[in-house]
Amino acid sequence: MIEEGRTERLILRPQEMGDAEQIQELFPQWEIVRFLMNRVPWPYPADGALDYIRDVAVPQMERGEAWHWTLRLGVAPERIIGSISLTRGEADNRGFWLGPEWRGQGLMSEACVWVNDFWFETLGFAVLRVSKAVGNIDSRRISERMGMRLVGYGEKDYVSGRLRSEIWEITAEEWRAWKRRRADGRC
Repeated sequence: MIEEGRTERLILRPQEMGDAEQIQELFPQWEIVRFLMNRVPWPYPADGALDYIRDVAVPQMERGEAWHWTLRLGVAPERIIGSISLTRGEADNRGFWLGPEWRGQGLMSEACVWVNDFWFETLGFAVLRVSKAVGNIDSRRISERMGMRLVGYGEKDYVSGRLRSEIWEITAEEWRAWKRRRADGRC
């Protein structure tokens, strides 16, 4: 089983089949999907969330290949506001999306701190890598604030088309040093 996470303002609850209806209502917005990998069908089908949870997320979690959480405000735990995931592999270990009305409040940064800790301290991985479209400035800022380093460029196929992408990474040692600086009020 995947553990539930808690931060100051968020509950990170492992995705389950019962989440499909809420995700289906929130997710199919261009503002959410445009910088996601083109594995996301667009236009988003009426059963897209159910298919994804049933055919991708739950099987990956059962095999220990990925960890998927819904994001919920602690003050409204019944409502899904986004999602964050971790995936084993050499690249693209973390991905997320957040409903537009909850952006700009530091919520995704808060979720990323908990998830990065889970990646390094619970799962014991040595490095976390993420890629993102160059134009995805909000995601870039999260990587910068988390102490990640830009290590390369490439091109990837996103829902919005083939775009130049950036590759970011942080090692377990760098993550722990970032957390110490943060605890000391230096970041």
